[in-house]
Amino acid sequence: MAQAHTHTQAHGHAHGHAHGPGTEFDWAALAELLELEGETHSPYVRQAIGELADLPGLNPRRILDIGSGPGVAACSLAAAFPQAEVTAVDGTPELLARAAERAERLGVRLRTEQAEFPAGLAGLGSADLIWSGQAVHHVGDQQGALDQLAGLLAPGGVLAVVEGGLPLRSLPRDLGFGRPGLLERMDAAQAARFSRMRAELPGSVALVEDWPAMLRAAGLTEARSRTFLIDLPAPLAAGPRRWVRSMLERYREVLAGPPEDPQTSQSAPGLTAEDRATLDRLLDPADPAGVDRRPDLFLLTAKTVHFARRAAD
Repeated sequence: MAQAHTHTQAHGHAHGHAHGPGTEFDWAALAELLELEGETHSPYVRQAIGELADLPGLNPRRILDIGSGPGVAACSLAAAFPQAEVTAVDGTPELLARAAERAERLGVRLRTEQAEFPAGLAGLGSADLIWSGQAVHHVGDQQGALDQLAGLLAPGGVLAVVEGGLPLRSLPRDLGFGRPGLLERMDAAQAARFSRMRAELPGSVALVEDWPAMLRAAGLTEARSRTFLIDLPAPLAAGPRRWVRSMLERYREVLAGPPEDPQTSQSAPGLTAEDRATLDRLLDPADPAGVDRRPDLFLLTAKTVHFARRAAD
């Protein structure tokens, strides 16, 4: 079963983690990237937590972040709800250690618990607020995973599930070299890999990904969705700039594919040799047109959070 983790990504699939046939996730190896991703995308988490804080009657005593990864969202929840016991739950001990270190550094109270998602949920106990950031799509039966998350809610409790949004934009359509529209072609290639990943998950179930309807099917009420913008203008600061570089490096790795087909001049995932050469130039730290040095680098994306509530007894 897929391990719980966090993306603040994403997908289609804009967060940049490797998906595709035969891909195994090494979340421990991605720890630094995941934490940098969480920090870069923190504006949407703060906005979503603001929505939660304004919900009538929600005064959580216990909060679970399911698939917490390195704990960026969990620490934000702990800061926003200091009266609550906040637990970061993940299947990777290295990520939980990073979450604990982050909490100590920020001066917030945070517990950690290792558990696989969704197999290990039963032993977690109930919570008044559950956050799950882009973990559900790694489970073959997404509705089943939501049913399990909903089952952990105390009466009147709230579930917030992050899934979907808009792909990342960080560069002009025309870079001044290569064929215009590189990011759009990368989106298409990544979406194809994501579809293959979903189809090959154990117990994969095809369904209409109407998240509010799925939350209602899990027995919850007041289901709704909100999309939050992350808009970091050029020139991009050092941290987000490092994250964009990391994303492009990851895309270059996972979308490079096998050797080019001479009949089509295209690699299997959908990027041409010209596109790969463009990515190589963007990743060249000595090139003034590369992402490390170009002044027009920005970050624009959006994340969708789906909220629902268990009826009070």
